[in-house]
Amino acid sequence: MKPDPDKLKRGSSKFYKEIGPYIGLGLQLAITVTVMVFLGLWLDGILETEPILTVVFAFLGVFAGLYTFIKSALKAGK
Repeated sequence: MKPDPDKLKRGSSKFYKEIGPYIGLGLQLAITVTVMVFLGLWLDGILETEPILTVVFAFLGVFAGLYTFIKSALKAGK
């Protein structure tokens, strides 16, 4: 007996609706950290403070990214 294609389509549609809010969270975290690191590099080049601002902005990016990641995950879980 072959599976009903319409039933499979409905099942996969439901699956993607359930995981949809979570798909972009990892990408959002990575982009936040990357943007902050490049901002730190740019400011280090302008102010000639070589690794200091890059490290500071990298940590700020990690904390900001994790904050938005957790906030979005909790919101999507409700």
